[in-house]
Amino acid sequence: MTDLFLRLTPDWVLRAIEAGGFEPSGHCLALNSLENRVYDLRLDDDEGTHVVAKFYRPGRWSKDAIRAEHAFLAELKAAEIPVCAPLSFADGDTLHEVEGIAYAVWPRTGGRAPDELTDEQVEQLGRLVARIHNVGASKPAPARRVMSAESYVLEPLGVIEKLIPREWGARYRSAALSVAEVYRREAAGVPVHRIHGDCHLGNLLRGREGFFFLDFDDMLVGPAVQDLWLLMAGGEATDLAQRALFVEAYQQFRPFQHRWLRLIEPLRAMRWIHYSAWVARRWNDPAFPHAFPDFGTPKYWERETLDLERQIVNIREALA
Repeated sequence: MTDLFLRLTPDWVLRAIEAGGFEPSGHCLALNSLENRVYDLRLDDDEGTHVVAKFYRPGRWSKDAIRAEHAFLAELKAAEIPVCAPLSFADGDTLHEVEGIAYAVWPRTGGRAPDELTDEQVEQLGRLVARIHNVGASKPAPARRVMSAESYVLEPLGVIEKLIPREWGARYRSAALSVAEVYRREAAGVPVHRIHGDCHLGNLLRGREGFFFLDFDDMLVGPAVQDLWLLMAGGEATDLAQRALFVEAYQQFRPFQHRWLRLIEPLRAMRWIHYSAWVARRWNDPAFPHAFPDFGTPKYWERETLDLERQIVNIREALA
């Protein structure tokens, strides 16, 4: 199953789409995606409609977890929140499987990812994210990952620890455990619910009709501030001012306690640890060594360890 996923061909993709009731014209263009396999397809209709087919990496999510993503998107769309939701196949379902590989088809959404945001756009996004979270808090998602010190620090650490050279292993582990300890303490009592989970500017498009949120593939159950800090990821004075605007606009639709901002720096460190483990888990995919040529080298782990240690200092200063 994994071998097939790594060697999907345009002909196989077109047959899968036809099996779902769509009529592709034969145009099939691979899009840039490391985690899944994603293709731009043109349908054989009068409008020359383009759709995007996403083939989920086997073993990453269960069918229930993928359906939870689709259900969340359907709820958001019903609430008139601008998201890109999957299309239905001929049988009315949004998820099909061919030879053990799950896949879905999505409308192609026009627009560009913003490089930076104006204050007005920040306020718009604050209100939109609050509305996403209102929907997210309305139902549970037991099939999705819960953001915690265990899932974002300890489990990833178990994957990468054996890869770290001896001279950096103890220091990296110590820093990671410090991050886990701080997050457990600061996250105590902070509510969690369905969130985007990977809500950075690259997963946001702005077109003629305004903003569209894309790619809920990393949707999880976590604190609201995770979606905030990724959109407002910088630390300069302008970024901090926009972060305040974002929170103020968010509070027009949903409560947000300022103490939750104390999670930002621990969350930033957790993302680094989780990211390294993600690359390590995918190393047998030929696309990953090509995309991350220095991963696993002594220089890589030196940089990661020193960055994590510096982040511990930043965390302590932010929480002092």
